[in-house]
Amino acid sequence: MQANLPHGLLSAREVEPRLKADFCGAGGEPSSRDGKSTTEEEPRAMSLAGVSCLVTGAGGFLGQRIVCLLLEEEEAPAEIRLLDKAFSAEALGRFDKFKGKTELKILEGDIRDVTFLHRACQGVSLVIHTASLIDTLGLIEKKLLWEVNVTGTQLLLEACIRCNVQHFIYTSTIEVTGPNCKGDPIFNGDEDTAYESTSKFPYAQSKRLAEDAVLKADGQVLKDGGTLMTCALRSMYIFGEGCPFLQGHLDKCLLNKNIYLRFSRKEALVNPVYVGNIAWAHVQAAKALRAPQRAKHVRGKFYYISDDTPHMSYADLNYELTKELGFGIEPRLPMPLTMLYYFSLLLEMLSFLLRPFVRYVPSTNRHLVTLLNTPFTFSYRKAQQDFGYVPRYSWEEAKQGTGEWLASVIPQRRLILQSSTA
Repeated sequence: MQANLPHGLLSAREVEPRLKADFCGAGGEPSSRDGKSTTEEEPRAMSLAGVSCLVTGAGGFLGQRIVCLLLEEEEAPAEIRLLDKAFSAEALGRFDKFKGKTELKILEGDIRDVTFLHRACQGVSLVIHTASLIDTLGLIEKKLLWEVNVTGTQLLLEACIRCNVQHFIYTSTIEVTGPNCKGDPIFNGDEDTAYESTSKFPYAQSKRLAEDAVLKADGQVLKDGGTLMTCALRSMYIFGEGCPFLQGHLDKCLLNKNIYLRFSRKEALVNPVYVGNIAWAHVQAAKALRAPQRAKHVRGKFYYISDDTPHMSYADLNYELTKELGFGIEPRLPMPLTMLYYFSLLLEMLSFLLRPFVRYVPSTNRHLVTLLNTPFTFSYRKAQQDFGYVPRYSWEEAKQGTGEWLASVIPQRRLILQSSTA
């Protein structure tokens, strides 16, 4: 799963406050590590100095963190354009406090709007495309999911070619790989691991088609005769401060007398990635695409991005992040896994039968049960080798920062939940 917020809708509207930027780390604090590449190849080229960069989905969970790390760079981009369907007052307030050498331009609009995209890409040399709709339950109509995730990406690529954008990084997801419908596990896989990916779930399909379009666009001739270079980063499930999925699980926990629901078995090991580290991977990949020798190895490829988070199940991650706050977790699944799978099938059949009369979206489905209960772990060795990615934050730092954020929102979430159930 990928944990960035839905982006890319609304009618085109452009807001261009001229803002300056300095630095921003986790929760507005400077980061504690330099995260430098393991080699010093092309030290001057491995820089974003003077670059004009467009970040789509910049108002979301991952997008904001990428922007913060770009601003922390010693040789920061000359300009960062932040594109999203809308920006929260909190995000705009944070941007307004930035002071430094980087010019920020806020762009609100629809990623399906060709004219808007053309205007956003004019004069840009680097695009980091995180904007997408995320849907693990089937809540979003397939047509809309395709329009934003697939068509929106294709239109953005076309705008890049017309506007001579040289470098394009796409935020993909582990769900492009699997797990497949048979629940075949992967332990410490990499980019060369053979796997039969058979998922027909709309979200996974839309991300796979978008990633294919990005990688196939590598080598396209730009309008000025240059060449477009692309790559895709397949992220593990992303956790960290501001994660909407973590907040959703927290809400259910608070309603369950501070006990987390057990929705994945303990042995279904996965390796989630901290938001600061997946954001850092985007920055490192951007630098690599600008370095001719590195770019030869990176362009046209996808990379799995994980970090040093201990392997554990999705349910146990929630517990691990808050157990010091006194929270517990259910010891086992609500029913045996096979029974849970067929119960989900029964709910899907009910949804299908009711479709002519009412739209019923079950609280679970076979895809989600398989996703949450299949061991599925991947190494970041290839990213380290090809573009020097090394996690910027340790597991201890990620756990502490995320735990402190969760602790800070608990009082407010309790009040909201009490008022909604009163």
